[in-house]
Amino acid sequence: MSPIVTPPSDDPGALDDPSRREWVSFEHGGDTYLFDASFLTSNWTCIFGRGCKGVLDHDATELGHGCCTHGAHFADKGDRARVRRYEQRLTDEQWELRAEAERSGGAVEQVEGGWATRTHDGACIFLNRAGFARGAGCALHVGALDAGESFVDWKPEVCWQLPLRLSHHTDELEHTTYTLREWKRRDWGEGGEDFHWWCTESGEAFVGTESVVVAQRDEIVALVGDEVYELLLDQLRSRPAVTWVPHPAVRRS
Repeated sequence: MSPIVTPPSDDPGALDDPSRREWVSFEHGGDTYLFDASFLTSNWTCIFGRGCKGVLDHDATELGHGCCTHGAHFADKGDRARVRRYEQRLTDEQWELRAEAERSGGAVEQVEGGWATRTHDGACIFLNRAGFARGAGCALHVGALDAGESFVDWKPEVCWQLPLRLSHHTDELEHTTYTLREWKRRDWGEGGEDFHWWCTESGEAFVGTESVVVAQRDEIVALVGDEVYELLLDQLRSRPAVTWVPHPAVRRS
């Protein structure tokens, strides 16, 4: 697969305006799809355990919790039931806090506003801490890799989708527009404004070796399907002379 990258912009106006982004849109199956090209062609990557400052109101790099501090809120009943099924497949070698979850009544609990993964000692109970034999990170992710299966199937929706966000709007004529963009602070609700740091706003996380649209192919396909993903690639590659406006976090760094 040929790379899709964001070269330095030769448009001074683009660099002067940190809010400016470029978008790609097309029609498919009677619907409209709109994609944030500035983010998808960027080299953002998850830096969990490599300088991620977490989602608290202070720099929490030393905790190594990433965005797992508050647990994962489930999208719906199906999301919750699916994770519970995969939870049963995890072993002590894959999941550091498996015994703790059993003592607590399971890894899922009812919270204000719905259901979420239980937290333990300041973070999601599925989070293997630093010093665990399999390393720090999500036990569900470990289980998926060991089984040779997709982590998209194993993890709560919010976990595998981040930092992507798909939303849709249906107008009065029943025409639906789907929008795929980066997850912003505001998407967390009021609490997002209290974060000391959020990764898609910081140049520190734009250090990947591939563009987001390539590196996160599985996640994007799970959100919009294979056909739409291939159309997106065609759009991003069809005009090689185009210089995509770099992501605002890169322009600020």
